[in-house]
Amino acid sequence: MTGTSGITASVVSHGQRELLSRLLTDLAAAGAPDLRRLVITLNVDEPIPVLPALPGCDVRVLRNERPLGFGTNQNQAFELCETDWFAVLNPDLRWSADPFGRLLAQAQPGDVLLAPRILEADGHAADARRRLLTPWQLMLRAAGHREPVAAPDIDWLAGMCMLVRHAAFRAVGGFDPRFFMYCEDADLSLRLQLAGGRLRFVDDVVVTHAAQRDSHRSAVHLRWHLTSLLKHWLSRSYWRYLLRRERLRAERQSTRPALRP
Repeated sequence: MTGTSGITASVVSHGQRELLSRLLTDLAAAGAPDLRRLVITLNVDEPIPVLPALPGCDVRVLRNERPLGFGTNQNQAFELCETDWFAVLNPDLRWSADPFGRLLAQAQPGDVLLAPRILEADGHAADARRRLLTPWQLMLRAAGHREPVAAPDIDWLAGMCMLVRHAAFRAVGGFDPRFFMYCEDADLSLRLQLAGGRLRFVDDVVVTHAAQRDSHRSAVHLRWHLTSLLKHWLSRSYWRYLLRRERLRAERQSTRPALRP
C-alpha cells in the first residue's frame, strides 16, 4: 500500500508517558485528517499511555526489549509507513492546531523534508533551522550566538518535528543507525540534499517544544552528543556536502526533481 496519500507519524517515549499523553491529547483535540497511522514506540518499560480517539488513524504500539537509538527507533517505525509522508515527532511537542495539513499545503514537488517553526516553552523561537554544523559554528552556539538562518542558507532542520517524503527517506536508507542520539537529523538533512531533495522551513506553521536539554545536565547524554559530533564530522556525507555546499545553496531555489536518478 506504499504510496497511499497522507501521513504516518512516529513518536518514541523514553519513560515520557506524561509528555506523550499531552501530545496525544493535543493531537485528538486539534484533529489530523491527513494522519493515517500513528506508531508509538516505548523504548523503555513503561505503561502504555491512554490512547484518545483518532478517527481514521490506525494506532500501533511497539515495545522494545532493550533501549534503541533515535535513528533505529524511527527506521523501525518507518517499516510500518504505507503513506506518502513520514512524520518524526518528539513526545514533548504541543500544538493547538493541526500542523500536518498546513505543512503538506506548502510542499513543492522538489521538497523532501518539511519542518514548522518551533517555539520553546517560554515563547522564544528554537533554532530549528541551522547552518552546517562546523566546529566554528558549535563554538558560536556555545557562546550564545544563534542568529536566525533563512533560505537558501539552511543546511539542516532539527529533528524534533519533521515531515519526510516516503520515497526520499527510503532512497537514502533512512536515519543512520550509527548515531545513537544527536546529529542524526543533521546527517539525514545533508544526505537528502545530496540525493537531490530540498528542505523547506514553513514559518507560518508553529508548534511548541518543551526541550529536555539532557546533554546539558547528563554525563551520558553529553558523551553521546560529543561522540555523535565526531561521527558527523568524520562521515562521508558531511565532507561531500561541505565540498558541494555552495553549488547546492545556489540550486535550492530552483525547481528540480525530488531525487536524482
